[in-house]
Amino acid sequence: MTTTAQDSSLPIAITMGDPAGVGPEILARTMASTTEAPDALQRSDTRWILVGTRWALDKGAACIGQALPPLNVIDSPAEAEPGWNLLDLGMPESEDFRFGQVQARCGELAVQAVEWAATRCLQGELAAMVTAPINKEAIHAAGYVNDIGHQEILARLAGVSQTATMLMTPGLRVVHLSTHKSLAEAVRYVTAEQVLGKLHLIHQTLSQWGLHNPRIAVAALNPHGGEGGLLGREEIEELLPAVNQAQQDGIQATGPLPADSVFNRAIAGEFDVVLALYHDQGHIAIKVHNFHESTTATLGIPMVRTSVDHGTAFDIAGQGIADATGMRAAIAAAQAIVAADLVGLS
Repeated sequence: MTTTAQDSSLPIAITMGDPAGVGPEILARTMASTTEAPDALQRSDTRWILVGTRWALDKGAACIGQALPPLNVIDSPAEAEPGWNLLDLGMPESEDFRFGQVQARCGELAVQAVEWAATRCLQGELAAMVTAPINKEAIHAAGYVNDIGHQEILARLAGVSQTATMLMTPGLRVVHLSTHKSLAEAVRYVTAEQVLGKLHLIHQTLSQWGLHNPRIAVAALNPHGGEGGLLGREEIEELLPAVNQAQQDGIQATGPLPADSVFNRAIAGEFDVVLALYHDQGHIAIKVHNFHESTTATLGIPMVRTSVDHGTAFDIAGQGIADATGMRAAIAAAQAIVAADLVGLS
């Protein structure tokens, strides 16, 4: 399933994430720093809906010592006005709230915000959703034992099974064959069927987002691409057949290519996107290249969802030192995808 066409005149929701993390702070900093904001934030006709609670947002503003701009409190997307709107979920602050700690109540609030925004996207009331980070332990403590992260929540709500995470930073895009799997499980997941499915998903989604007929490189699993089977046979038995079939299907796929050089080749402009085979293979490349501007987009769901590419950062939460660059980049990415202008983010 690919993302459906979006109405750019609709509001865009921004979820606050786990209140005990840096989400409210980076949102408050984004709202306050108009001189550093992307063009998307400076457009006077854009309707932004913050989804969470006022008390959490106030705590974020207190962290940076700046007042929030005026907020229009709403009950539905139809009530949103140009500028900043607040959809308060009504969950009161707990007496034992603490920054930087796993709390089931914070996990519950974070998931409720995601569910509210995703449901309205699926109903055609929002153009897109941007998410601040949630904490996996907190949402598990809240009872969401099958939802490891945003991708699983969104897949559940949309009723889809084939999804993928794409990380983006200026000069490099990486889609993951798998994300939230142990390394041993991720290796077993490298099959021709799974790889071919992801290649079709990448081709269809990126073409719809304005990057037509993308050049896709497939990273190898084993050192040096397997050395002709001497260091592993996944390249021969699984990856190459998938690439060959994708090419027959009209997809510009290349590989498998050694993972120690394929990302550099993409940065140099040879490829539009790399298919990484497991979480750290792709994440390390993106975050070493340009961590602060990296963002996430979810493929395979019938909505536009982008996100920061960092976690709740409990170790610095509440200290007023969190960097909002990723949030601003995620907001700009959502606007670009809604406008089918993914190329403009390069």
